[in-house]
Amino acid sequence: MSHLSLLLLSLPLRRAILGVAVALSLTGCAGPTVQDYAKEQPQLNLRQYFNGPLTAHGIFTDRSGKVIKRFTVRMTGRWNGERGTLEEHFVYSDGSKQQRVWHIQHLGDGRYSGRADDVVGEAQGQSAGNAIRWSYVLALPVDGKVWNVNMDDWMYLMDERTLLNRTAMSKFGVHLGDVTLAFVKER
Repeated sequence: MSHLSLLLLSLPLRRAILGVAVALSLTGCAGPTVQDYAKEQPQLNLRQYFNGPLTAHGIFTDRSGKVIKRFTVRMTGRWNGERGTLEEHFVYSDGSKQQRVWHIQHLGDGRYSGRADDVVGEAQGQSAGNAIRWSYVLALPVDGKVWNVNMDDWMYLMDERTLLNRTAMSKFGVHLGDVTLAFVKER
């Protein structure tokens, strides 16, 4: 749209266009980065925390915040140098069960990559301080179809045994819901 065309628009329409432009420019810088947590303690060492048995309890919520499903996960992590395996066994509130095996690679400088059978491509992780952020696409079965859903996965170490996890799920930029988990490392 040329400057002359913009001037010919009514004042309310010009304000609306300006408001949308400002809102769109701000959304790119609105979220936190993992480096925002670099000084937070205790320091999350992913290879140490996800080594051995853990249990997590979680919920799926839709975009309105309504709990859709509850679940428990029993998992075991094993590391051999820079490579790790995390076996997850899910039991959902409706009685259904699921298993996922993550194969994780520590890349150095707080960076990780991960693969699992229901992950499309490769998950990318970055950690700093007490936090790690994972980004990946999950092949999620929904009503007989499979949706490729973007996962923005944040984990925060609270103490040596407790880790909180919140994942925002989206498709085509539309927020679908969230997954919230509390992990407890067994002694």
